[in-house]
Amino acid sequence: MRAAALHSAAGALLLTALSAVPAGGVPSTPDLSAPGPSAARSAAPGVALAAARAAAKGVDFGKCSDAQDLPGTMQCGTVAVPLDYTQPNGRQIDLTVSRVQATHRDPHNSKHRVPRQGALVFNPGGPGGSGLYFPLIGLLPEWKRIGAAYDLVGYDPRGVGRSAPLSCQDPKRFFKGPSPAPTHPSQSYKRERIAQAKAYAEGCAQRSGDSLRHINSLNNARDLDVLRAALGEERLTFMGASYGTYFGAVYATLFPSHVRRMVFDAAVNPDPAQIWYRNNLDQSAAFESRWTDFREWIARHDDVYGLGRTAQAVLTSYERARARLAAEPAGGKVGPGQLQGAFLQAGYYDDYWPARAQALSEYLKGDAKQLIAQAGPVQEAAEEAENSNAVYTAVECNDAPWPTDWKVWDRDNTRLARVAPFETWDNVWANLPCAYWPAPRQEPLDVRTGPGELPPTLILAAERDAAAPYDGALEMHRRLTGSVLVTERDSGTHGIGGGPNRCVNGHLDAYLLEGRLPTRRAACAPHAEPKPTAPKPAEAKPAAPSAERAARPKR
Repeated sequence: MRAAALHSAAGALLLTALSAVPAGGVPSTPDLSAPGPSAARSAAPGVALAAARAAAKGVDFGKCSDAQDLPGTMQCGTVAVPLDYTQPNGRQIDLTVSRVQATHRDPHNSKHRVPRQGALVFNPGGPGGSGLYFPLIGLLPEWKRIGAAYDLVGYDPRGVGRSAPLSCQDPKRFFKGPSPAPTHPSQSYKRERIAQAKAYAEGCAQRSGDSLRHINSLNNARDLDVLRAALGEERLTFMGASYGTYFGAVYATLFPSHVRRMVFDAAVNPDPAQIWYRNNLDQSAAFESRWTDFREWIARHDDVYGLGRTAQAVLTSYERARARLAAEPAGGKVGPGQLQGAFLQAGYYDDYWPARAQALSEYLKGDAKQLIAQAGPVQEAAEEAENSNAVYTAVECNDAPWPTDWKVWDRDNTRLARVAPFETWDNVWANLPCAYWPAPRQEPLDVRTGPGELPPTLILAAERDAAAPYDGALEMHRRLTGSVLVTERDSGTHGIGGGPNRCVNGHLDAYLLEGRLPTRRAACAPHAEPKPTAPKPAEAKPAAPSAERAARPKR
């Protein structure tokens, strides 16, 4: 299918580029000598040119390459974008896009045909998360009303999955286990991890070449505008989760007149001073609080799990498991590092709590099967995981300056780990390649919009979200004039739109379907806590219906 031509070409910028289309149908090269040092400004003509081309070509949707595993209603296609928007006639890369068309079926009234409102584009965050399977969320009850009115559109951002995938190391070497996870690492262990970070950064440069520097949030926002044009949308309807809220806010700053409606779910703090080093410090502190929440829940259900009647007693049980795994890894592949990774997931989503608590309980009683099933590396997923991590690292390192002196990292995180030991040092090791990054760094965009520049937008946030601490939602709300903040009180789920909270979903539906918003702020009571039931093996890794859970972003 070819996308319809843009009616007003989303403003004069696109019309200017379209007016230069020669007889052969390909726009000529724009003048990139616009005044001003800003990379955002120098790339603007290239974005307009790429969007004009995409609008003319559209997206030729057809069968997905793995169609045998998918419902027949999902289609796939590609959209070409410049690798470098300052060189729009240079190398092009293809973004793989997926779509399920609007069903027009009202789930509450079979005789009512729901009019189509356009395309709803979704990004799950990461950076490095794939949104390719997002359109299938329309099969879930919570999403049927939205899926009736919108084409549900997902895609792999640049560098991810099927969109010119990035790689920093051999995927066969990505899952290293069993591994340690010291909460207060020795100097020798720190030196070992510094060497690994340097090697990883070097591997990114060697395996990705010049492409590496172009994997960043500014280009993700520009790609989104080209995708909008390719879909035939004069103005964009977008939902971003986690990191997706950040580059969605970058998009809103760069292209405010191209926005129809935007949902920011689990909003990241967009303050340039926070991108990304300080945001990671805040995240580590917040995970400590969420880890306490989880332990308190386990303690309340000591009759089920037998791990202790207080949060401190549960911590003692957890530390006993860590020590035992350090001495003898479970199944030869689950050590303290794998245990910590599995319990970190429970910091994102409380529907993991029963499974994780049961696995820990059974392990300490001598049965490691559940722990191995939940924490053990899945080698079949190594290629996808390595790619996701490579993109995460590239975006975070390229987006902003990072401390290049190890003493700064060591000072800040040694201090933080005294009060927040659960995730602090693991977060350091995940981001330390940025200290030795071989590509140029950018200055983060000052995300903000003035009165009347942007249509009203919706920000969703859980008050105790660890991966995207609540202060980030408040800052996003301050910077996007006219935005409305809906808070799920006393909850820590990372991404709440379309999940189990009917109050939150009511606000989401009202906004996307009717453009209706509460006045400035609203609050919802928390969703119900998980029940302390012992899961069956097949339930050990539960799926939840929220849009954010379409992928497992790091942020």
